[in-house]
Parts: sequence; C-alpha cells; structure tokens
Amino acid sequence: MEAALDATVASHAPSIETRQTIVLSVPSIVCGNCIRSVENTLRALRGVEAARANLSTKRVSVVVDPSLSSAVDLTTALERAGFPAALLADGVETEQTARASELIPRVGVAGFAAANIMLLSVSVWSGQASDMDSSVKDLFHWLSALIALPAVAYAGQPFFKSALAALKSRRLNMDVPISLGVLLATGMSLFQTMRSSEQIYFDAAVTLLFFLLIGRALDERMRTKARGAAENLIGLRAINATLVERNQTTKVVPASSLKPGMVIAVAAGERIAGDGEVISGRSEIDESLISGETRPRAVSIGDCVYAGTVNGGAALNVRITASEDNTLLSEIGRMMLAAEQSRGRYVRLADRASQIYAPAVHILGLLTFIGWMAIGAPWDQSLTHAIAVLIITCPCALALAVPAVQVAAMSRLFNRGVIVKAPDGLERLAEINCVVFDKTGTLTTGELRLKAGDDVDTVALGRAGSIAGVSKHPYAKALARAARAQGIRTYAVEGVEEIPGSGLIATSAGIEEKVGSAAWAGVEDGCASIWYAVEGKPAVGFDFIDEPRKDAAACVSELQHAGYLVRLLSGDRRETVAQTAAACGIEGWAAEVRPDQKLQAIEALKAQGYKALMVGDGLNDAPALAAGHASLSPASAIDIAQNAADAVFQGELLRPVIETLALAKAARRLALQNFAIAILYNSVFVPLAMMGYVTPLIAALAMSSSSIIVTANALRLRSMRLHLPQVGTSA
Repeated sequence: MEAALDATVASHAPSIETRQTIVLSVPSIVCGNCIRSVENTLRALRGVEAARANLSTKRVSVVVDPSLSSAVDLTTALERAGFPAALLADGVETEQTARASELIPRVGVAGFAAANIMLLSVSVWSGQASDMDSSVKDLFHWLSALIALPAVAYAGQPFFKSALAALKSRRLNMDVPISLGVLLATGMSLFQTMRSSEQIYFDAAVTLLFFLLIGRALDERMRTKARGAAENLIGLRAINATLVERNQTTKVVPASSLKPGMVIAVAAGERIAGDGEVISGRSEIDESLISGETRPRAVSIGDCVYAGTVNGGAALNVRITASEDNTLLSEIGRMMLAAEQSRGRYVRLADRASQIYAPAVHILGLLTFIGWMAIGAPWDQSLTHAIAVLIITCPCALALAVPAVQVAAMSRLFNRGVIVKAPDGLERLAEINCVVFDKTGTLTTGELRLKAGDDVDTVALGRAGSIAGVSKHPYAKALARAARAQGIRTYAVEGVEEIPGSGLIATSAGIEEKVGSAAWAGVEDGCASIWYAVEGKPAVGFDFIDEPRKDAAACVSELQHAGYLVRLLSGDRRETVAQTAAACGIEGWAAEVRPDQKLQAIEALKAQGYKALMVGDGLNDAPALAAGHASLSPASAIDIAQNAADAVFQGELLRPVIETLALAKAARRLALQNFAIAILYNSVFVPLAMMGYVTPLIAALAMSSSSIIVTANALRLRSMRLHLPQVGTSA
C-alpha cells in the first residue's frame, strides 16, 4: 500500500526541470482521426514524452526534452504529416480571428454563386414548362457551370486542402467525405451538362458548399467563445515594459525580453510586466486575476508582485525575479492548459468512437450507392443519395461533446478563483458523496492571532518564530508573524527539518530545538496551540485564535442538506477542534490526527462506499489528498504550483467548494447531453439519408447544425445558474 501511495503522491509532483511543455496551434484539426494522427506523429519524435490534442481549442500540448527536440522539430514533423502548426504565442486571438475571417470571403463567393445559379435554374425550370428551346437550356446550364466551377474551386479550399493533406499522409478525416460529396455533386453536374441532360445539380453543389462554409464559420465563432481560461491568461500579459537603465533613464522594451535582475517602472493603472520585488514606492495591487480576491493588496519595498496584476495606486519600481516563461501567470496558464488538454473517461470514449467514424462514413456511402443501384434507381439518383450520406455522417459532434464542456467548465472555475490541475479532476469531482475537511486554513481563515493577554516569552517566541520561518504550515507562519508583530527580529536557521503531523526540529551545536504539537515537544495535556521546546528547559506554549471562515457554517449546512456526509479531521487539540466543529455544525470529527491517520480515515470511508473529497492543506496533507477520490485545497497564488491537490481555490470564503462540486455535476450533465445529441443525430439522420429522404442540402445544414448545437450547449455552462443537487443525482 505504501508503494501505491508513493506512486500517487509522485503523480502530483512538479515536472522535472529538464522537461519543457510546448503548446502548438494546429488549425487543421477537425475530427478525432486528426487528434490521433497529430499525437502519434509527435510521439514518434525523439525526445517527446507526451502529446495531447484538444479538438475544441485546436491546441496540442507537448512535453519534450529540450535537449532532444525543439518547437521547430515539432512543427516540421506536423507539416510533413499534413498539419500546419505554429507555436502558441501572444497572437492567439489574432490567429483565431484570422482563421474565422478567412472563411468570410469564401462564404460570400459561395453565396453569390449559389444565388446566381439558382436564378438560372429557375429560368430553366420555368422554361421547361413552356417548351424552352434546348439550345437556350444548354446555354443556361453552361453559364451555371462557368459560375459554379471557379466558385467551388475557391470557396471549397478549406475542405479540399484539409482532405488532400489527410490523404497524402494516408489517413482520413471528416473533410474527406465532405470534399468527396462536393466534388461528386459538381462533377456529376458537369457530366450531365456535357450530355445536355435535363437534370443538372450545380445549384445544389454550390448551395451545399455555401451551407457547409456557414456552418464552419459559425463553428469557429463558437469555439472562439469557448476559448479556455489558459488562453485568456495569455491575453492578459503586458506586451511592453518600461525598463529602468543603470543611469536611471527609461526605455520601452518587450515584456518577453525581461530577465531576472532588471528593474522596471510601473505607472499607476499599468499592468505589471513580470514577477518581481518592489524596490521603491508604495501602492495597492489588484490581484483578482490570480487570486480571485477583489480587494487590492497593499505593497511596499520588499513585497512581491506578479505579472498580469494591475498597479492601482502610485508608481513603483520593481526588480524582476523571473523570466516571462517562469512567472506565476505562465505557471498557472500551463496548469490550466494541461487540465483543458487532459482526457478523462468520457473524452477517451468519444475519441475511440470518432476514430472509427471516418472509414465507416465511406463504407456507408458506398453501400448506399450500391443499394439504390441494386433496386433499379438511376445512377445519378443513387449518387445523390450517397453524397447525402457522405456529408451527413459527421463525427465532429461526438468528438466535441466532452472537450467543449471541459474547456467551458475550466474557464468558469478559473474566473471564480478555482484552478483544476488534475487531468480527470472534473469527472471525479462529479462523483463525490462525502466531504472531509481539515481545520486550520480550510474551515478556518488560517489567519491565526496570538491570544491577547498572554504573558509572552519573547526570547522563546523569537527563536521559535525563526525556526518556523522555513515552514508553510499555518501555525508556523503565524508564529513567525507573531514574533515580528512583537518587534522581535527573526533570522534564518540552518538545518531545520519538518516532520509532517508533528512539527519542526533544529539541531545546533548538538542541541535539539523543537517547534510543534504538545506531543512533539514532550508536553503532556498541553493546552497551547503550538509549543517550543529546547533540551534542559521547560517547554513554552503559544495559544492562537483561528476563526471559522465567514461562510463555513452555511457551506457545511448546504452540503449536509444535499446529502453529503461531512467530516472534520484535524491535528489540533480536541478543545479547539470541538469548538470549530460545533460552530460549523459538523457532528463527525476527530482531533490530534496525524497525516497517516487521516489517510487511514479516508481509506475507511472508501471501504464504506464513500467517494470522499478531501479539502485540506495541499502542502501538509499530501497523503490524505492523494487518497481521496478527489481533492481541493485553499492556496495562496504563490503556492499553487507546489500544491498536491487536484484543484486549488483562493479567497477568504469556502463557497468555491460548493461551486466546484455544483459545476462538476453540471458539466457531467451537459457532457452526457452532448453525447445524447450526437448519438441521436447520427441514429436519426444517417438512416434517413440512406433511405433517400435527405438531400445533400439538408445534409449540409444538419451536419453543421449538430456541431454548433453541441458547442452552444457546452457554452451554457459559462452563465447557467448553479445549484448543488442531491447526492446521487446530476440535476
């Protein structure tokens, strides 16, 4: 079991520094087969450890060893495989807009051609009723051909290029049957024109292309709206920075050129260009972008500031401490992108289904043509029915069913201060029926205050605060903060070791000093929150007050009302834990619990059939967080990258826990709805097309509509009113 636990914890560890994540934009990804081809192409390259493509965002995230592969190697390999790619950079929105804008003139040409050919066709149809001369009819047909052929050649390029690239690399994508359908309809019409036939389909071929382009343009628009939070972050970076030279002159430089040690000037109202330390000035910083906290944070000399945040007060000078790729904003963006690119159970299911779709489409089209010919239908009628089948059997709706929901969910959670880090975190959060809370910093604010009126031993407080300075545990930080508040100077202590669940130990000149729980300090029945003990002297206790979060009781009540089992597990003293449990309305609680005992408690709940959400300190409760079915952790922005939880939430309230659970269930519901829409669409329209009840025009409308409906349904997640459903339901 310990080996399994170690493996689980390791899976949450930060990636090795020698690895690099490269994100590529691949606009030609149009279906599940494209995803498989792109990923297989990249994984075959030397130095590539992982590759994940997302159909909804048309992005590929690649983990590489930079000493073996570069972005140029990746884009070159994809280009050879028929997938033009570009490194994702600051021009994301421009690139997406350009791709959508490129379709507009093609839509216009197809619409103009379709309208004019339709006028000629109406003239032919009306002329047939009044015995139009055959030479006039042939002239109108040839005029239709002169309009249709260049229009199809130009307007159909997005489909033709994609299909040709796929065929060159010996694969199929959804644009192959579409291109085949358009070319067959056009070719059949040209052949009939050359034979002076009565039945010409130029109007149908060009109108078909017109509807397909409208559908593709609307689909691009919908996907742009569904763009993930990771991409939104890129747009919030400062483009330029004001660099302060050594002679105190300033000049404007690209933010990407900033290096550690450089000094920049940040004017009031300006977005900060990089992570750094304030070296002059006092101001207030709007950090809502990365913390979800709407109140500005006061900063002065020595305080840290982060890229993407806004200076809301006076001018500051900031010394840069990280390059652009290593800022907190970039780190959050990478984590968000990894979560958006990830594949849970539903995504893998949709991918497998869509991969077998492309060959099945061509088989169904061929069977339709053979079937109609076998029952004596004319070849042109048989071919028309086959064309309808080729166009209507679109796997795109199925492939988009889950990724579109996933991206919309991640974006909404991020806007609420929640960052999902685990690949399948949303799916597991939707299955939760039990919530286990830690106390300090989770149910409570974590803003511990030394109890007023205590006769404080300032020498012990100074030494204990110095030792505690190496730890991120709430009590350790509170101890160091209390020492500074008393005017006691703290200093760095060498050789400090942290023992999870117990405390800290420092050894100097053979003398051991301990800071931690009563048991750790060797005190029996200690009534203080934290103790300092040194060999040969009585232990000194410090008692802290930690108030529950403002909405803790309300959130616990809402969870219990919805049928969730709620438990509190804490390493604190029984008296303190009992008070917090009573204040929050939690009946089941345990105190003085070590990390290994928390793990055992989670395993016991699991054995009883509960799927527990562990909500606790991601830096101290890693074993329990890893053991839970899912895990959430409160975290300051600086701690996000090191946190072991599946997701982290920021701010002073506990409400994000409720919102995350509610949104996870809503996301699962919408994903299942999208699956149902895609399956129902194909189950109804494909048989109708094979039976001849669907024309190619209707097929084009239906195919485009299916993708748009699925994406629009996913976008509802961005604005729908959320409520926490009863356990066992998703409504």
